[in-house]
Amino acid sequence: MNTILSNFIRTKKLTTRLKTDVSGVAMVEFAVALPFLLTLTLGGLEFTNLTLSNMRISQIAMMVSDNAGRVRTSIDRLDVNEVMIGARFAGTDIELGTYGRVILSSLENNGQAGANAGNVIRWQRCFGAKNDVSSYGVEGDGLTDSSLATGMGPTGQRIVPVPGTALMFTEILYDYQHLLPNLFTQSLFPNRTIRYTAAFTVRERANNVLNNFSNLSDGATASRSCSTFSAT
Repeated sequence: MNTILSNFIRTKKLTTRLKTDVSGVAMVEFAVALPFLLTLTLGGLEFTNLTLSNMRISQIAMMVSDNAGRVRTSIDRLDVNEVMIGARFAGTDIELGTYGRVILSSLENNGQAGANAGNVIRWQRCFGAKNDVSSYGVEGDGLTDSSLATGMGPTGQRIVPVPGTALMFTEILYDYQHLLPNLFTQSLFPNRTIRYTAAFTVRERANNVLNNFSNLSDGATASRSCSTFSAT
């Protein structure tokens, strides 16, 4: 009887002690909260990286159009090459050359009259290893018809050149690279292609024909032909 009573007392004391023991609460709470903390932290990092990538692509698109529009007197293939090299360096952190495509088009009046009056992509040059083409036209489009009469750009945001000069229209397509390449972040931020356009009017250039005084062949990387795909 004494043994049974003694065991009962010890059990009751143990039960009481367990009820008031809070030494493991913090660990349990942390274990419960950890998935939410990881989601917020990793998701926040990935969202920041996506935002910065969008901002970088947008800025590079404006830079390419602006720099091409600033070339004075006349423009040469080497001038375009320098513009593309600038884009490559500006996009080094996001590996623009490897995962992107920069497409620079010179949009001008096609010189036609009547129903065929409109604009023409007089020349087009590209940079980047991404195998893609412009969504708005290729070199020669609109030469003898009005297919580009409303200009280039997304629907509702098309832009046309100022009469008597050319428009430097840049389009960039970039395959977004995840900061944390795993299934968790990719489920939150699926694979996507970032697209941005920009356009600047040519300033102080009387001749908008793309010259080739350096005799660069279309196959040379420095010619920036759109049939060439190179990260450099």
